[in-house]
Parts: sequence; structure tokens; C-alpha cells
Amino acid sequence: MFTGIVEELGSIRSIYEVGDGRRLVVGAATVLADVSLGASIAVNGCCLTVVEWGEAWFAVDAVPETLERTTLGAMGPGVAVNLERPLAADGRFGGHVVQGHVDTVTEVVDLETLSDGSRRLTFRLPDELAGQIVEKGSITLDGASLTVASVGRDTFDVALIPHTLDVTTFGRLAPGDLVNVEVDVLARYVVGLLATGRVGSDYGYPADDGPAVAYGSAYHETADQQSGEPADQPANQPVNQEGGG
Repeated sequence: MFTGIVEELGSIRSIYEVGDGRRLVVGAATVLADVSLGASIAVNGCCLTVVEWGEAWFAVDAVPETLERTTLGAMGPGVAVNLERPLAADGRFGGHVVQGHVDTVTEVVDLETLSDGSRRLTFRLPDELAGQIVEKGSITLDGASLTVASVGRDTFDVALIPHTLDVTTFGRLAPGDLVNVEVDVLARYVVGLLATGRVGSDYGYPADDGPAVAYGSAYHETADQQSGEPADQPANQPVNQEGGG
């Protein structure tokens, strides 16, 4: 798991065809401090496995699915990439939950540089992600945890401070450039539940025609309480329901 706090800017050194896939050699420094064979590193938001490494570089393999779904398939030597190692158990949770599983690719449609040096970038809103990208919600673009500033019918915006522009690839973006998109995992699971129809009283969710039930809480509304009759109270539980006890 990652948090979308980019640790350093790396660069693609070379790319080799491996059957239908590719091996990417990435120049880096910070993320190699504790590298090991099989370690995960997010490259522009794609969680990839280290298969080789050396002085100031590491190599990862990208399978056809990754090449087709992300921007990695169009990359060449010299391209800058955002790098992040997985969050350590005792690490600071600085961004939001990022899996490194890219949903799709979108493009920059506009950008505005403001007087304070910040920029507002406008991206095309992918049809398949409509409803999963919301104003003031979190989104991962090229591996960076960002806050959605606004959402329109066909676009969404993010606002970036000068520091973010300096230490990530966002300072180099221009209209027409493509970026990897990963929506908030919470939104992804909600959409999954709705798509499978697993919402309703049979699945522990409130039904439309019945009272809400607070599953997992210490208090449940019983049939007696619904009818207005007093329910039995534990000996050590106050009768009032204003949070006593």
C-alpha cells in the first residue's frame, strides 16, 4: 500500500522488449535505500516489482495488461517518473490509501498558472469513473495523492502548490499529456457493491421500506422499542438514551 506522497523524481534509462511485455530500467536514488529483490515501487502510480537493481538504478517488468491500461506503454528513455516505496508499518500516513492499481488514463485539457506560482490543472473526466471522482475527494494522478478542486460535466480540476510542481512530474505537464488515474479505493468498492446489487436488507444494509439498523453498535432497535413498549434494560444500563453509561 502507498499513500501518494512522491519520494523522488526518477527517469526511464532504458526499455527492453520481453515477449509481449517490457522491462523498464529506472534511474533513482532515494527509493533504493532499502531495496531488495521482489520489493514494490510505484512508478507513476503503478505498483511494480523490482527484478534487478544496481548503483542508482532498478529494473521492473510490465506485463501487457499494465502497458495497455497505463502510460507505461508509451514511455521512452529520458521520461521523468514519480517514485514511491510502500508505506512502512511505522510510517507517517501523509496522503490517502493508494493501491498502485491504475484504473485508466486521462489527459490534461487545460492549465492555468496563478500569481502565487500555483497551477490549476484540468483533466478529462473518464466516463467509466463518473461519480467516483468528487469535489474535495482524493484522487491519485501519476502516483501523487491530490485533492479534487472541482468536478464538471466532462472534466475535473486539481490545484497544485509550487512545491508539488517542483518535486513531481506535474511541473512538466502540458495540455494533451496523459496521466495515470486511480480513484479512491472507497469509491471503487461502493461502485462494486452497487453494480452487483448487494445493497439491501439481505446483505446487512437498510432496506428502503424499513427502519435503519445500527449494525455493530451496542444498541439495536428491537421490536418492542419499535412498537413503543419499553425494552428490558441491563442492570447497569441507564434507562435514558442520551449516551449514559
